[in-house]
Amino acid sequence: MQRAGGAAPPPSSVPEVDPLDLPLRRAVPELGRGAAALAQLGIVTPRQALFYLPFRYDDFSELRPLGELVPDEKQSARARVTELHIEPGFGRRPQRVVAELADDTGSAEAVWFGRRFVERRLHRGDEIVVSGKVGMRGWRPQFTSPDFSPAGSASLHTGRVVPVYRLTAGLTQHRVRELLARVLQRSLRDVHDPLRPRERGDLPPLGRALRMAHFPAEPADLAPALDRLAHDELLALQLVLAQARDARAGLVAPRMEVDATELATLVAALPFTLTADQRQAVDEVIADLGSAVPMRRLLQGDVGSGKTAVAAVALAAACRSGWQGALMAPTEILARQHFVSISPLLGALGVRAEFLSGSLSPVRKRQIHAAIEAGEIEVLIGTHAVISQAVVFRRLALAVVDEQHRFGVEQRAALQAKGEAGEPHLLALTATPIPRTLALTFYADLAISTLRQLPPGRQPVRTEIRDRAGLPRIESFIAAEAAAGRQTFVVVPLVVESEALTAASAEAEAERLRAGLPGLRIGIVHGQQKADLRDATMARFAAREIDVLVATTVVEVGIDIPNASVMLIEDAERFGLAQLHQLRGRVGRGPHRSYCILLSDAADPVARERLDVVRASTDGFEIAEADLRLRGAGNLLGTRQSGLPPLRVASLFEPRHMKLAERARSLAEALVGKDPSLASRPDLIRLRDDFAPRDEETDGG
Repeated sequence: MQRAGGAAPPPSSVPEVDPLDLPLRRAVPELGRGAAALAQLGIVTPRQALFYLPFRYDDFSELRPLGELVPDEKQSARARVTELHIEPGFGRRPQRVVAELADDTGSAEAVWFGRRFVERRLHRGDEIVVSGKVGMRGWRPQFTSPDFSPAGSASLHTGRVVPVYRLTAGLTQHRVRELLARVLQRSLRDVHDPLRPRERGDLPPLGRALRMAHFPAEPADLAPALDRLAHDELLALQLVLAQARDARAGLVAPRMEVDATELATLVAALPFTLTADQRQAVDEVIADLGSAVPMRRLLQGDVGSGKTAVAAVALAAACRSGWQGALMAPTEILARQHFVSISPLLGALGVRAEFLSGSLSPVRKRQIHAAIEAGEIEVLIGTHAVISQAVVFRRLALAVVDEQHRFGVEQRAALQAKGEAGEPHLLALTATPIPRTLALTFYADLAISTLRQLPPGRQPVRTEIRDRAGLPRIESFIAAEAAAGRQTFVVVPLVVESEALTAASAEAEAERLRAGLPGLRIGIVHGQQKADLRDATMARFAAREIDVLVATTVVEVGIDIPNASVMLIEDAERFGLAQLHQLRGRVGRGPHRSYCILLSDAADPVARERLDVVRASTDGFEIAEADLRLRGAGNLLGTRQSGLPPLRVASLFEPRHMKLAERARSLAEALVGKDPSLASRPDLIRLRDDFAPRDEETDGG
């Protein structure tokens, strides 16, 4: 509409802000001070609130008669309050509020500790719905600190599937549920579904999925809601991969044709004979290097299968063809191990290798930078320092990334961007075996070479499961191994003791071992230490200056201590099977008989079955497939697996979600095929950016 007597005003140059991206105080004014409370959780917009999903659910939807309550389960009941009394606290004992409950089938009691509001909200004669964990006090069922609400009223906390959110100090589940419910009530109408009906198929619309994911009306609502959100997360990942594949389609890499005679020379220079698997992998890599299409090959091999030897042959081939190579490892100690093992081989072939890390002196770094740029250094081996801005390669043609999952996408891309004469070929190494179904879905843009055979000379590791009652004998055994000159790893799940988790911690275990084994030299490493301290301790262990190293999973990969003969893993049920297998691979690398002891008091039959898999098998691929099978629906939200994409909703151990992943891959390829930039579908760009897993730099501790 035009203004009277004049032309229409020019369109505003200020872009319209999506209501979901407004500050919560503006978008949902009825929150009041609740906006500040949600900000403590990092929630400052409606969009962040909508995607702040529960990490678990308590199913209180079935109301059970009091006479049918089952001990040690979370349950709901409808009952009448027959008595209410307050037991005052004294000393350190908090006040207790006790309600006597009854229905036609029996009686029970509910008890709250130090919660004064209960006596104000609850009265004799009230009909209530009570939901919580049920124990037994004598012969009577007892609810401990349950939620309750008036019978017949709608409640977010009782008599339904109840969401449980991650909290921070000063916030309660009640408060967070009620605040998020207000946000959903106001903001769900502003949710735009990025998928068209034919694209989402039988999955619910996004707005409905979000509502059901937070507050499912029925237990049956939960699976389709989480399936939709899992699909969108998987689609975001597949869109990233599909766009990366499209962007690489026109790239050209240096061609390095290596004839049979030259390859035979390289292989003959090795101080050992390649296994059949290694030779096949070498042939596949050399064939890739001879093409102008940039190699993107993943070399996966079990612990000790000889991936480094394959990488060494590839690097030598590139340099003898007149190019440069680089090998990047996630830790300094691993990078140094590669340098020590690879540089003599390369030197015998006339190839100069050098080591670079952040710990070198500024003068030494400048010398190395100058030699790289001049082409005098042909292979650079190091940590993140390899991709620093000061490093300029003259003719980089091959980039090798070890333990590739420990680096983010951007870091791997930064290494590839160092190629001045075209896109470098990329060889990624991993000791985390990838189950076939995951490889087809998430690594289909990589060619995969697999090493299953172990080189001769690796000692078999005897694996046993023990409980804590056997610790004295285990410690005597560790002392005997130390007296014989051998060393031990002790791996624990926590860095420090936790009130929330009953699991061994590195600091407490180191102190306990120092007291119990006073004659031994005890060291400790974990992810909260500074890298230089951690590396110095590992170097002392490698130099046999430490008898027992207490550690978190920072020692999971790449640590080569041939003198170590014992791996003790405490609370072993808390580790993934792949992790347990990787940790076991830290021993048996020298001439000594080696042992892996899985310490666990877990009574859960699935946990015991998982440990039995590791005890019975030394095949990392078999173990990875078993892990996929045994986890099943498992931890539906927040499942993590070393070497795989970090996902918030989807579970790579949920068969239903694996089918969604295949479906998401097909859809992503179709969408990017039509519009590589997705410019015509801004909602898909938003979905990709909202859901795509972020690069997470961790050191495993």
